[in-house]
Amino acid sequence: HKLNSETVNEGIEYILKNRKQRKFKESIELQIGLKDYDTQKDKRFAGTLKLPNVVRPKLKICLIGDAKHVGEAKSTKVDIDYVELDELKKFNKEKKPIKKWAKQYTILIATDVLIKKIPVVLGPVLNRIGMFPQVVNHNEPLRSQIDGIRSSVKFQLKKVTCLACAIGSDEMSDEQIRQNLLLALNFLVSLLKKGWHNLKSVNIKTTMGKPFKLI
Repeated sequence: HKLNSETVNEGIEYILKNRKQRKFKESIELQIGLKDYDTQKDKRFAGTLKLPNVVRPKLKICLIGDAKHVGEAKSTKVDIDYVELDELKKFNKEKKPIKKWAKQYTILIATDVLIKKIPVVLGPVLNRIGMFPQVVNHNEPLRSQIDGIRSSVKFQLKKVTCLACAIGSDEMSDEQIRQNLLLALNFLVSLLKKGWHNLKSVNIKTTMGKPFKLI
């Protein structure tokens, strides 16, 4: 029940050809329906994979950084917002303003040495809204860590058996889309208890475009 490479190429060509010219960049999304899964009984899987081509170049990220990381963010033009931990004390642990601040971003990241101090300054709010920061460190350049985050896809089974994730953008070449698509799908299959047999349907589409059925 594996993917036919001709179908994949045809699908990529179809979705890129059949989109209207829009003023914004569109994501390329994978939509997946699962079968023979009982979300109540079966183990809910979750997995994250870094793809070879940046998936979401415009991902809104804010860094809670130490002085060194904030300096690096300023000087390397990594296109993220940044704050130092002390600046967050102004919220006085009040839920609403913290929530409002965090919700401007898709992802928060924080310097590893600060991770334990964040709940002390902000209380449990970030955890509750599912926005607790991902860790960055000084072992590799900030830019490559951020590119890694922007290149990652996450598959997580929740209460429904359909999954969707962005695997690229309409600015990529067909080959880059193909690489990301195949790696993402093979990775998802590796998380499923019966592999390919659990895939009921797989569609690919641009944000506003028509879907193309791959499986």
